Amino acid sequence: MAARTSAGTSRNKSKGARTKAAANSGYLPLHQRIALYLAEVLALLGAGWVMVVALLGYSASWFTQGDTETHLLPFAGTVLALILSASLILRSWLSLRRKLCQRSFYLPCIVATTIAAVAAGYAGQDAFRMQMASLKTLIGGMREAERTTLAHQVFAAYRRSDLDATRRVLDRALVYWPTVREVAQTLEVDPEVMIGMGAAESSFNPRDSKDGGYGLFQITSPPRMAIDLVRRQLKVPQLDRFNQRHNAWLAAATLRHYLGEMGGDLFLGLLAYNIGPRNGGLLSIMNQYRAKDFITIQPYLKNLPRDYPIRVLTSALAFRLWRQEGKLPHYEDGEWAARIQDVGIPGLKPSQGLLPDHEGG
Repeated sequence: MAARTSAGTSRNKSKGARTKAAANSGYLPLHQRIALYLAEVLALLGAGWVMVVALLGYSASWFTQGDTETHLLPFAGTVLALILSASLILRSWLSLRRKLCQRSFYLPCIVATTIAAVAAGYAGQDAFRMQMASLKTLIGGMREAERTTLAHQVFAAYRRSDLDATRRVLDRALVYWPTVREVAQTLEVDPEVMIGMGAAESSFNPRDSKDGGYGLFQITSPPRMAIDLVRRQLKVPQLDRFNQRHNAWLAAATLRHYLGEMGGDLFLGLLAYNIGPRNGGLLSIMNQYRAKDFITIQPYLKNLPRDYPIRVLTSALAFRLWRQEGKLPHYEDGEWAARIQDVGIPGLKPSQGLLPDHEGG
C-alpha cells in the first residue's frame, strides 16, 4: 500500500512539473515564443562564433611560430578537438535547457543572452582582435600576409611623416573635398584614397610639371576610355586641363580603369596610375617578369616609384584621422598606435562612412 502511494506521489510530482512547464509556455502567444527561440539561438550563435574565432586564432598564432609542417598535425588536432567540444557543449545546453524550461520559458533566453554578453565583452578586447588577425592571416594565406605587411608600411610611414606639413596639405585639400567626394561616389572609387593621390601628386597645389603632368592629380597620359567616360559624364566635347573639376573626374576614371586592370588590387592599381603607359604600363611589366602582386613586382621596378602607393595611403590615412579626430595624433603617444590601426587604412578596410567635415580643425 505504501509502495503504491509512493509511486502515485512520484507520478503526481512528474505530472505537476510537466503541467508547470506547459503552463509557463502556454501563457505566451506563439509569436512571443518564436521571438524567444530566435533570440536564444542568435545569442548562442554569437557566443559560439567568438569562442571558435578565439580558439582558432590562438591556435593559429601558436602553431605558426616555427616550421609549418611540424605544426600542421597539432593544429588539425586542435580543430578536431574543437568540433568534439562543440558537440558536447551543445548536448549539455540541451539538457540544461530542459531544466530551465521547467522553471520558466524565459530562462533559456536569459541565460543565452547573458553568455552572449560575456562573449561580446571579450570580443571588444585587444586579445580577441589579435586572435582574429592571426586567424585571418592563416585563412588568407599569402594574400592576407601581404596586405598586413603593406598596411604596417603605411603605419610606419605615417609615424615618420611631418604632421605639421601634412596638416597644411590637408587644409588645402578641404577646398576640393566636395568635388572629390562627388566624383568618387559617381565612379565608385574611394574618396579618401583620391585625397591621398592629390596629396602625393601635387600637395593640392595645381600646377604643370616638367614631365607633362598637370592639375591636382598630375594627369599625363590617361587611357582613352577614361577620357571618353568623363566626357560622357560631364557632357562636354573636350576636357579643360585648367579646370580642376575636370582633372578630378579624369583622375578618378583613370584610377578606376587601372583598378579594373589589376583585379581590384589597390596597391597595384595605384602603382599603375603612377607609372601610366611608361614601359608598356604596369600590366606589361608584370607579365614580362611573371610577377603576380605588389610584393613580387617591386624588385623589377628599378627607377620607377615603388613607394607611391604607400605615400598615397599614408596621406589618405592622415585625412581620415583628421576628419574623425579633429587632429593628426602622433603615432607614439599613449595608445594612439592601436587606435590608429583600428581606424584603418582607406581602401584596405571597410570605410567607416562619410563623417561631417571638420571646419579646419
